[in-house]
Amino acid sequence: MGKNKPRNRHKHYKVPTPGTSPGLYAIDEDALKPLIVLHTYNDKSYQKTELENINNIDKLIENKDFFYWFDIKGLADPNIFETLYTKLDISRLVLEDITSSFQRPKLDEYDNDKYIFSVSRHLYLSDDHVLCNDQISFILSERTLITFQETYADCFEPVRKRLEIGKGNIRIGGSSYLMYAIMDVIVDNYFSLLNFWGEELDAIEDRLYDHPDKRIMYDTQAIKRSLITIRKVAWPERDKLNDIIRTDSPLISDLTKTYMKDAYDHCIQIIDFIESLKEIASANIDMNLSIISNRMNEIMKVLTIISSIFIPLTFIAGIYGMNFSREDPATGKILKDNMPELYAEHGYLYTWIVMAVIAVIQVIYFWRKGWFK
Repeated sequence: MGKNKPRNRHKHYKVPTPGTSPGLYAIDEDALKPLIVLHTYNDKSYQKTELENINNIDKLIENKDFFYWFDIKGLADPNIFETLYTKLDISRLVLEDITSSFQRPKLDEYDNDKYIFSVSRHLYLSDDHVLCNDQISFILSERTLITFQETYADCFEPVRKRLEIGKGNIRIGGSSYLMYAIMDVIVDNYFSLLNFWGEELDAIEDRLYDHPDKRIMYDTQAIKRSLITIRKVAWPERDKLNDIIRTDSPLISDLTKTYMKDAYDHCIQIIDFIESLKEIASANIDMNLSIISNRMNEIMKVLTIISSIFIPLTFIAGIYGMNFSREDPATGKILKDNMPELYAEHGYLYTWIVMAVIAVIQVIYFWRKGWFK
């Protein structure tokens, strides 16, 4: 907490040129080499297979006794998207959205319920506590789920462990339930982020009371910026989950819809949590500004008291610094209306006494007024 927090990591995505025909996807030059893992499972068995490509994806999913999950990390291979287009008849609009990794969370249904396309945003903190915002895309068909991630960051480990163990509904709920399980992990990660930022805001508030400094405003603003980012994700995520609950598509089972309602409730809680933390962050910033303002007022108050004490003393010193003699030293002539005290005996001492008395009287007056408290 002693150092200024790093700002969020904002990616500069390659956006389509205005006027470009829709459905034309472009692979980002910084895209990672794909890592493809196929999870094949049913209520009795589970198998994990690493693949070099998905050129024969139509053959891999022929057996109707199993469900299939293709976990693809990295989008650098255009052959993957061409295979999806030719073998599974996936719309080029979907492929464009997958490679355009700046999509907001959404749900789209295609080809009379042949498949569903969905987008979620995976938010997580890097090792240096910078907020990362990655896109996760889903293509859901009757018995197959294909997920796409632009990075190698892993948020699916809890889901994979449940698949391996085989407890609960993960193996019998179908592909739509698996999609729910992944979305639920993504949403639950938002809680972890908000809890982290809540603790950070509490620590900042303690610093406000103990040792306020200018870094507090920077740290709070960094958290507030992160809260704005997660709010931009949580609102469309809530709408997407609501669309899944209300859809009539046979690809989304009733069991999945039941559990999606729980994820939807979590999303609403997250939105409320975000608003609460934003208010706390704003309050911390306002309190910091108030403390700085009060400190400045205290400084100005001390300077004002000092100035008030020395103003009359300076006035006296200024008067007797004019040196208008009462008597002309050359001729001895008395100069009317000039200083009679200029050559007075003990005048210097008397002046000091008068100035000291004035200063003491002012100090006593200010003390009784409570200005020194």
